[in-house]
Amino acid sequence: MEHRVDSEVGILGTVVLHRPGAELARLTPRNNDSLLFDGIPWVQRAQEEHDIFAGALRSRGVEVLYLADLIAEVLTIPAARTELTESVLSEVRLGDTLRAAVAEHLAGLSPAGLATTLMAGVAHDELKTGSGLVYALMDQHDFVIDPLPNLLFTRDSAVWIGDRVAVTSLAMPARRRETTLTAAIYRHHPRFAGTELVYDPALEYLEGGDVLALAPGVLAVGVGERTRPAGAERLARRCFALGLAHTVLVVPIAQERATMHLDTVCTMVDVDAVVMYPNVADALTAWTVSAASDPTGEPRISGPEPFLTAAAKAMHIDTLRIIDTGLDPVTAEREQWDDGNNTLAIAPRVAVAYERNVETNAQLERAGIEVIRIPGSELGSGRGGPRCMSCPVLRAPAR
Repeated sequence: MEHRVDSEVGILGTVVLHRPGAELARLTPRNNDSLLFDGIPWVQRAQEEHDIFAGALRSRGVEVLYLADLIAEVLTIPAARTELTESVLSEVRLGDTLRAAVAEHLAGLSPAGLATTLMAGVAHDELKTGSGLVYALMDQHDFVIDPLPNLLFTRDSAVWIGDRVAVTSLAMPARRRETTLTAAIYRHHPRFAGTELVYDPALEYLEGGDVLALAPGVLAVGVGERTRPAGAERLARRCFALGLAHTVLVVPIAQERATMHLDTVCTMVDVDAVVMYPNVADALTAWTVSAASDPTGEPRISGPEPFLTAAAKAMHIDTLRIIDTGLDPVTAEREQWDDGNNTLAIAPRVAVAYERNVETNAQLERAGIEVIRIPGSELGSGRGGPRCMSCPVLRAPAR
């Protein structure tokens, strides 16, 4: 099947989501910080909110693929099962005795059961065959296999650029195993047969929430807490070599939790319009990296200049419009924290947003953007909105 994404706003055809499951129930006050959540979500309500999100997409003709289903289907393939099992068993902290017990436990699971285990992890007391020094010295609340609650944010571990997928390199230790699951899907699942990777997890840190496809051939890559300049450079070089892009705008953002990715401060809602956090709208700058036109093969670098100016030049438009949320400083900060700027465009001038960001949504509508509101009181506890929770694999050309 064809899979291709050339913009942020072309009519959305197919998307990968992850319905929150048992992995979210692993969060406690003791571990939520290390697992990158700002609170303990009510799992049932988070699932209800996510179902509303998926339903809203389906109601607009979007095909929804669930990550858990893709993983379970991949695990029916022996090579994929071996690959994903070994990715867990290679964890150096297990030791030989515990590793053997974990291997035996995993070998007895069905594909669906193994998929759940790889996502939700295994707690110390759940491994009935556990033995040896490492197991004995573990706290009863420790995990033999760590859970992956951030799988909810499918955007970060993979991003499509043209007809290829970048399986990313996640910076935070709690998330790095996510990409083993994503990579296995794109290498082994029949749905994605023949898919070629433009990036892989062994490379420099790069996360999907920092990559925006502003227009065909034009990418913006945020560098800050999660994506490093070396990752942006590596992606640019690979996209240039494959003809997937002619310009990459590298955009420094604050290395803070509230602005962990570029899409927490800026997302596209039309072919020539973005919604942006007011506090950074004037300050955001970009370095322009262009494909080489000389024999050395080295990309050309210029800047910095205002992001909106650099983007308009690269996109060959007069101006990249900013939808000024017009909020007072306190409301602006609150709604940015609640992912008011993290919208998912499902077509030009049609975007999905959290209903709680009342003022931002009102400003979008005043600017001619249709806003599809979804609840996110529990989903938002991991600091991610509709764009973070979705990985488009097919969009129509934007018009």
